[in-house]
Amino acid sequence: MNLFRKLQAAEAEGKPVRIGMIGAGKFGTMFLAQALRIPGIHLVGVIDLRVDAAQSSMQLVGWDQSQYTAASLDDAAKTGATYVGDDWQALVAHPAVDIVIECTGNPMAAVEHVLAAFEAGKDVINVTVEADAFVGPAFGRRAEKAGVIYSMAYGDQPALACDLVDWARTCGFPVVAAGRGHKWLPHYRQSTPETVWDHWGLTREQAERGRLNPKMFNAFLDGSKPAIESAAIANCCGLDAPESGLVFPPGGIDDVPTLMRPASEGGVLARKGMVDVVSCLTADGQQIPHDIRKGVWVCFEGDTEYLKNCFEEYKVVTDPSGRYMCNYKRWHLIGLELGVSVASIGLRKESTGVATDFRADVAAIAKRNLDKGEVLDGEGGFTVSGGLRPARQSVEHGYVPLGLAHNVRLLKPVTEGRAVTWSDVEIDTTTAAYKLRREVEGAVKEMARYG
Repeated sequence: MNLFRKLQAAEAEGKPVRIGMIGAGKFGTMFLAQALRIPGIHLVGVIDLRVDAAQSSMQLVGWDQSQYTAASLDDAAKTGATYVGDDWQALVAHPAVDIVIECTGNPMAAVEHVLAAFEAGKDVINVTVEADAFVGPAFGRRAEKAGVIYSMAYGDQPALACDLVDWARTCGFPVVAAGRGHKWLPHYRQSTPETVWDHWGLTREQAERGRLNPKMFNAFLDGSKPAIESAAIANCCGLDAPESGLVFPPGGIDDVPTLMRPASEGGVLARKGMVDVVSCLTADGQQIPHDIRKGVWVCFEGDTEYLKNCFEEYKVVTDPSGRYMCNYKRWHLIGLELGVSVASIGLRKESTGVATDFRADVAAIAKRNLDKGEVLDGEGGFTVSGGLRPARQSVEHGYVPLGLAHNVRLLKPVTEGRAVTWSDVEIDTTTAAYKLRREVEGAVKEMARYG
């Protein structure tokens, strides 16, 4: 039985998947736009630091006031309405909530929310992939120990790419590479929230109409988000990160099989089994037709003559050798697709992506020459961007992960293009996020010690 029919059955039986959501920003609002249309789910509570903003977002996407004015979580559980408040601990602890959706976009807060949900015996869908990028493997281990499900969010590119990788491997194909698309030119690395709309392709008026956060969107443009999502894909699928960061080769969809093969065969990969990102712009900034900017792809191999012949017979697009092919999803719809994760976890008890290894990490890279005493402003800001690196390299050199490079003061200057290290910063070592990160690093060092 497919997921939608399972949802219909849950509705008919009066046993909906009961969920609570923390964070009603862009992703959360997009899910709210669909939540009333999906049978078999009950959004028990929506938690946000700004209750009025959350209610405004619900109105924006078509909720009637009567649907979100439950007096309490208890009232919501009884009536089937939705409670809107600001107490995330109460939501996580409430017995009427089975799945917690974390979509604050704040990695420090996300770690607290996710760990608390595990302690309360709740399944978790983590939209805040920034947290998954630097402690995802620990989330996976903690969830397993607690007997709950941890999952990345379907609709975001990492879960969609992992789905394609799973498809390829289930069909018996060796996976050569996987990743997403992006609009990229090297100077975007220095972009700030003040310059993002100049490059993004939206006017400031369009951005304001959509209530778009310039810092968040700048995190996409400056390469941080592609690095974060590539790390999540790598750690979920057992793929490796390039030694010097993402290559961002320019190409359209049909170019992926040629680009994403080993350099020894004419591609850009150091070896098979990597992640990378394809740019939709040529080196001189021209738009490439039939691009994969908003989508994901998997490149796989027809490693026998029979498979190569099948590719040829069915007229699929391959590299010039006929050996490499890709499958793709050209678009991702963010929170509009989150229902797939909700249904998969709630009805099939299956995650839509969980880190099983720590192969890739995202280091905080200085956007410009930074002075002693400056305060790092994290993902999408004015000071640092995210650079994908192999996890072993990151841990060995003591790189500060981008997810922890927020509101952190520099103890010494850091030159443009250099990764910020633990010795460069003054950081609060008491936070749950810091402690969990050190747990992840300890596991990497232990593996290195014993081979």
